[in-house]
Amino acid sequence: MRRASSRIVFLALALLALTASAKGPATEGCSKPVYLTFDTGHMGVADRIAEVLQRQQVRVTFFAADERTQAGDGSLGTHWAAWWRARAGEGHEFASHTLDHVYWRADVPHAGGAPRFRVRPSAGAQQGRDMVWDASSYCAQLDAASARLQQHTGQAPLPLFRAPGGKTSPALLAAASQCGYRHVGWAPAGFLGDELPSDKYPNDMLLKKALRDIRPGDVMVAHLGIWSRQDPWAPAVLEPLITGLKQQGYCFRTLREHPDYQGWIAKREARGK
Repeated sequence: MRRASSRIVFLALALLALTASAKGPATEGCSKPVYLTFDTGHMGVADRIAEVLQRQQVRVTFFAADERTQAGDGSLGTHWAAWWRARAGEGHEFASHTLDHVYWRADVPHAGGAPRFRVRPSAGAQQGRDMVWDASSYCAQLDAASARLQQHTGQAPLPLFRAPGGKTSPALLAAASQCGYRHVGWAPAGFLGDELPSDKYPNDMLLKKALRDIRPGDVMVAHLGIWSRQDPWAPAVLEPLITGLKQQGYCFRTLREHPDYQGWIAKREARGK
């Protein structure tokens, strides 16, 4: 009887091990990865976005600037420090969006000298002012946002950045690369439309378009609150988008795992950026 019982236990354990090994590759490997990213905004839907991500066990990459918010100070201010630290504890990644959400406007012609750029911050003390910066001034903005993120999260941000509006030039990208940052845009189908007017682009339309057009490898972009949209995109579209893509066989990864950036990240982190 003991021998039979031992055999049953052995077979049960073997079956469990076999099941675990069968699940392992399917869980760890993924032939259809997508990369969901969020830029900062007014933060009015930040808590609800975090709830959806946690419920769905989805990890994303946040690009952060210190923007004006609906509550508290700026999105990288002390009011939101605990929010950022909680997201770090959940396994998300972070990267710079320039501290003052600085828009590149144009390259400034120069005769053989260092590159300069016409820029306009949409936050901070210089909000709304057109200025001319050199590369070091732009890099200082990238570093300032990264430093604030590290202060709040307790972890080093990725050596990546996203220019506000995705607006760049080859000279700006080269300058950022020299100070340790690689730019991340988004796929055409990855523009999820939360910045568009909701009367012309209602949530159900945006959801259907994303579920139809997203392809493996796409970087997607949305925001932690958009002032101009009357019918907020998040969380109304976020959870059905995630569940719908999962049903199509997609999995969600952070940009640390993106093949276009893995090598850059490893190289910069080995150097201490």
